Amino acid sequence: MNQHVTAPIKTDRASNPDWWRGAVIYQVYPRSFQDTNGDGIGDLAGVTARIDYLQELGIDAIWLSPFFTSPMKDFGYDVSDYCDVDPIFGNLKDFDDLIAAAHARGIKIIIDQVISHTSDQHPWFKESRSSKDNPKADWYVWAEAAPDGTAPNNWLSVFGGPAWEWDSRRCQFFMHNFLASQPDLNFHNPDVQDALLGVLKFWLDRGVDGFRLDTVNYYFHDAKLRNNPAMRRKPSANDAPLVNPYGRQKHLYDKTQPENVAFLARMRALLNQYPGTTTIGEVGDGERSLETMAAYTAGGDKLHMCYTFDLLGGEYSRDFFERTMKTFEARAGDGWPCWAYSNHDVKRHASRFLDKTQDPVRQAKLLATLLMSLRGSVCLYEGEELGLTEADLAFEDLVDPYGIRFWPEFKGRDGCRTPMVWSADAPFGGFSSAKPWLPVPDEHKTRAVDQQQGVPGSVFEHYRAMIAFRKTRPALISGSISFLPTRGDLLAFVRQAGASKMLVVVNFAQKRARFTLPADVKVATAADLGFGASLKGDVIKLGPEDLFIADLA
Repeated sequence: MNQHVTAPIKTDRASNPDWWRGAVIYQVYPRSFQDTNGDGIGDLAGVTARIDYLQELGIDAIWLSPFFTSPMKDFGYDVSDYCDVDPIFGNLKDFDDLIAAAHARGIKIIIDQVISHTSDQHPWFKESRSSKDNPKADWYVWAEAAPDGTAPNNWLSVFGGPAWEWDSRRCQFFMHNFLASQPDLNFHNPDVQDALLGVLKFWLDRGVDGFRLDTVNYYFHDAKLRNNPAMRRKPSANDAPLVNPYGRQKHLYDKTQPENVAFLARMRALLNQYPGTTTIGEVGDGERSLETMAAYTAGGDKLHMCYTFDLLGGEYSRDFFERTMKTFEARAGDGWPCWAYSNHDVKRHASRFLDKTQDPVRQAKLLATLLMSLRGSVCLYEGEELGLTEADLAFEDLVDPYGIRFWPEFKGRDGCRTPMVWSADAPFGGFSSAKPWLPVPDEHKTRAVDQQQGVPGSVFEHYRAMIAFRKTRPALISGSISFLPTRGDLLAFVRQAGASKMLVVVNFAQKRARFTLPADVKVATAADLGFGASLKGDVIKLGPEDLFIADLA
């Protein structure tokens, strides 16, 4: 574990401790953002090299996917040293340089923390598996075999197969929610909790502004190892593709245990010692996701915000968006959400909804405006601001073990992880001087940064304009949300924070629509964000896939 190689970074994050509320956070997947050393893999220096691009886009914070020391069986989500940088990404000085460059531009840095499990190459696991009575013997989830030699219970791995792996050293099974090389830590052990809080403190002292917490509801397991019941209704694709039997269980005992709430309170107490820091929890909990998200963010003493897979899938419809938002609001209390359409784990939304539109560019702008008008903070995924679609890769190009296992019905996550495209005419889209770790699709090059930056009407310029517009409207940053009754595929809601009050009306349909303003809703000024909707009297006329947004009197 490489401790303070260089001095911690000083930061002024305490000047606005609630900066995260309503923030626009940009996810950088470092392997695919920018390569500076010609090995075909992106690195931390590459993020620093492109920091001015992110400043121009107008984002408030960068969320960095894992860059820690790792054997890369799951591309960094299998950590073997929580307090050092993997050499393929650089070193701790490169990280410190990135922090300094971001803070100099008013951009916060949030880093991924994958603490539900480690790599099987982590020193903790190597010691734990060495015997049944070593000091770390109980740091992971170990269990005896059933009398017939089978696994201790019926729990399944998200990546396919049982959630248990036999270890010949201890002659016991260990639990893994993901790959067998990603053993789960035993959060019932207070020493494990203390060690992980120490990891967070290491990075807080180094100057990070917060943490994105991978699989935050997976930390605890049922201490009695009870079997999960069968899912009695049609399996959901929220947490795993339908070809994966994982969705056939109701996951009552292998995750989302009540003990997790107390640990999240311990985590919040640590962050409270660093004013202006924040947490974003990733909740994968099937039909309970919105309920869990609300529970983990309510009360101001646990997570600052959460996001679920609800908007990372779902439908392109008024009914879906309204139902999702209303369900969260009904359960949230004072909890705060963070919404995202795309990330490194799911099919890019430009492709998920492609069959629902006749104009992909218009749809991309509509969805961006809607996302940044919802109550909560926002996560954008690299390339989303360019309208990038899911890459269609050949089997021989895949590196994701998840996709390789379930091919061809599920192609895994490589299609959303292909390199960022900076220049249409440069080799490999300007990402690297060498062959990248994943191919750069030709269709992405036509949407490269240099084809959109400064080009009126481009998806990039719309994202930039919408982020800037959002910053001028307190209602969109921190306001309440209330939905108005509509017909057809129209969504309408009002955001309000004090005197700042906004109306948003969205037409998802491929036909024209009309919306009559309620008597108590008075438009002061309609915003010009490039859509064609118009107001005449008390009637808003919307074209196909159109949007109207206005300040209210």
